[in-house]
Amino acid sequence: MAQQKARVIKVSSKNPEVQGRLLTLGLYPGVQVEVLRRAPLGDPLQVRSGATLLSIRLYEAEGIEVEVIV
Repeated sequence: MAQQKARVIKVSSKNPEVQGRLLTLGLYPGVQVEVLRRAPLGDPLQVRSGATLLSIRLYEAEGIEVEVIV
C-alpha cells in the first residue's frame, strides 16, 4: 500500500467515546494525516499526524471524513 496523504474534514462517530478518543489523538478538522501502512489483516491502520504515529482500528477510522491530497 502506497502512503496516502489527506486532510481531515469531519470527525464523527455513533460512539461518543470513540469520537472523543480521535479528537484527543489530534484528529480534528484541518489536520493533515498520512496513512503509512495497514496490518496484514487490514486492521489497524498506522497513521502519521504531524510527528505523531497513531494506530487506529478500522471501526474508529470509519468516523473520520477526509479529502485526499494529491
